[in-house]
Amino acid sequence: MDREYGRPPRAEENRALVEKRLKEIAVGSGVRETLTIEWRTQPLSVEVIDMPVEDLYYNPGTHRIRAQRSHEPDRDALLDRDPWAPDSQAYLHYLLQMLPADPNKKDPDFDELMESLRSYRQNEPGLITRDGILVNGNTRRAALKELGVTHIRVGVLPESCTWDDINAVELSLQLRPDQRRDYSYINRLLAMEEQHRLGRSLADVAAEFRIRTSTCEQDLWILSCLEDLIDRSSDGKAKLRLLDFEQHQEKLRELYRRYAKESAASKDNAEVLKETRLVAIVLGFSKTDVRLIEPDFRERYLDRYLPETLKVVPEMPTAVTIPGLNRTMNSASPRVAQAKALTDTVLKAKAVETAEDGSLTERSKTATRTFMVAREAVEEALEPAGKDARVRKRKQAAQDRITDACQDIEQCITDLTLAKASGSLDEEAFDEAVLSLRKTLTKLAVATQRSIKAPGDGVSWLRESVRQEGM
Repeated sequence: MDREYGRPPRAEENRALVEKRLKEIAVGSGVRETLTIEWRTQPLSVEVIDMPVEDLYYNPGTHRIRAQRSHEPDRDALLDRDPWAPDSQAYLHYLLQMLPADPNKKDPDFDELMESLRSYRQNEPGLITRDGILVNGNTRRAALKELGVTHIRVGVLPESCTWDDINAVELSLQLRPDQRRDYSYINRLLAMEEQHRLGRSLADVAAEFRIRTSTCEQDLWILSCLEDLIDRSSDGKAKLRLLDFEQHQEKLRELYRRYAKESAASKDNAEVLKETRLVAIVLGFSKTDVRLIEPDFRERYLDRYLPETLKVVPEMPTAVTIPGLNRTMNSASPRVAQAKALTDTVLKAKAVETAEDGSLTERSKTATRTFMVAREAVEEALEPAGKDARVRKRKQAAQDRITDACQDIEQCITDLTLAKASGSLDEEAFDEAVLSLRKTLTKLAVATQRSIKAPGDGVSWLRESVRQEGM
């Protein structure tokens, strides 16, 4: 765990109440409810008791709202200094109710949870330490508190529980497939990075999160990329936050896959592709628009629409010294440097826009103007790029249709076997369909004679087959 938060003010009172209720269960004759958790790699059943909602504490280290804490920097700083203060706990209560991508808006999932609790009460118990800190069920406690419910059912962790245990148990419970409200995208990335930073291998982290190792590697690359973007967005007064990228999950994953593929051929092209697509993502373009951006997008399309103020190329040394090794290596190419310069400009403008939040200061006006000019340029460049992409797609349509037809015929073979086994094959209808296929192949062979002047093995086979059949 990165840090320990100590014990809350009511720790002793909560511990005494927990012990009292556990003893009442031990001597009682009723049905005892238990909750099974993963405790230090082994399954453990813990007793479930009722606890006053108001007496419990939100976990300041919960992964559920890790990224959203930066929404209000002053309250986040207070939360770091004094996580158990009423104002700090009130901030956690607020964030648990809000939309992960925009903490200014109420999360519809939270409203659904409240409605479910109102109608059906609490189905699953939460989980607490003996000091009254919620390990699982933070959002449920927030919903019950909003509903005015006085008690919450919770399992109780062993007395030897540490902050490392709290972190591990929270993750194991949250990653169960039956959980109703998953971590947001960014908070999931942060949880994965934390586990990897603790020394666990990528394979172990992937297994914990029930994903492939390659997916885990992808997600950690994305988080590293986002953290770099946040550093580059800072102008000394404002900078972006991780939660500003909450809604770009699919675009970022596609970026990783395309970047990895391009890197195998050209590192510079891969970097230019990454930087240009990141600009489009920050500017808010859709996934289908971002897909149109290839390594040559700037040279072929964007440069003609970019104003000169956004074409600044930073001065760069011809080589970079590697500290401690007394060696040098070539710096980034001018194309990469130019692409990064544009990304940095857009990032800083977006950061100021977000921080100023619609205020009409001169700084905000300049940032908004820069952002809009960049967006208009990219939007105009995407139009011819989209047209060229459609032309390329039409050029590839013929071979794609042949591939689709082959897949259909493969499926036909399976269907034919199944129909014969069940005695449901209409042989006359099937024969007519094969004759239609023969006629179609004849037409295709004629079309290739008109269109393909230097036939390869496949086209030559088709023509020869038709010629031999006398079709």
